[in-house]
Amino acid sequence: MKYRIYIDEVGNSDIKSSGDENHRFLCLTGVIFNLEYVAKILQPELEALKIKYFHSHPDEPIILHRKELVNKKYPFTVLENPEIEIQFNEELLLLLTNWEYRVISVIIDKQELNTNYSQTWKYDPYHYCQEIIIERYRLFLKINNAMGDVMIESRGGHEDMRLKKSFRKIMDGGTQFLPAEDLAKHFTSKELKVKTKKENIAGLQIADLIAHSARRYAFKTIFGLDDKKITFSDSIIKILTDIKFFRYKEKILNYGVKKLP
Repeated sequence: MKYRIYIDEVGNSDIKSSGDENHRFLCLTGVIFNLEYVAKILQPELEALKIKYFHSHPDEPIILHRKELVNKKYPFTVLENPEIEIQFNEELLLLLTNWEYRVISVIIDKQELNTNYSQTWKYDPYHYCQEIIIERYRLFLKINNAMGDVMIESRGGHEDMRLKKSFRKIMDGGTQFLPAEDLAKHFTSKELKVKTKKENIAGLQIADLIAHSARRYAFKTIFGLDDKKITFSDSIIKILTDIKFFRYKEKILNYGVKKLP
């Protein structure tokens, strides 16, 4: 079997920090799918959903993006109709429940990092988060006797090269706990796969839909940052905590969600 982890980023990867949540924290969330399952189930069912509600066409596919959906921006203006919005949300939640995937999320508090570890810290925040996701993804692959690779959404030339370089460094040099030889047994490529939004990659769209909720879960349960609001994101959090966060020996936080440093 071959798997792919689709990674989405929420927050800012700059080493600097402020009190603003988007600047203080960096959260990487990876969604793991079997590639055969993507081709046979995920992609067709996701396209059917987009055709039903947004009249997506193969020549001009609609790309699901959480922020645009929430704000009901074109091409999602149909969601301004409350009845249609409720129906779409219910179908999306049902699919997120029924699809077969696992989620690994890593969040770093750069404010804590700069306050307590500034003299000893040697990692780029993104590189460190990526390294931890790779270690846990490797555990998932080992448990399932499988191999896999990694894909992210393109952020532009310079940023893409930085992320590719970071990934290749991990593959060539290993992590703090896993040697490169071990990674080579589980990963099919030393190169990070980077795809643009317009390429209509189903796994990247699911990662985009889930990443914000994974971060919100970490905010509420790890950092005590609970705004007391009940949002659609909380419905996704319930799905993640009930059945989708990666478990190892029934431990959720230790493997599905990780706080750094």
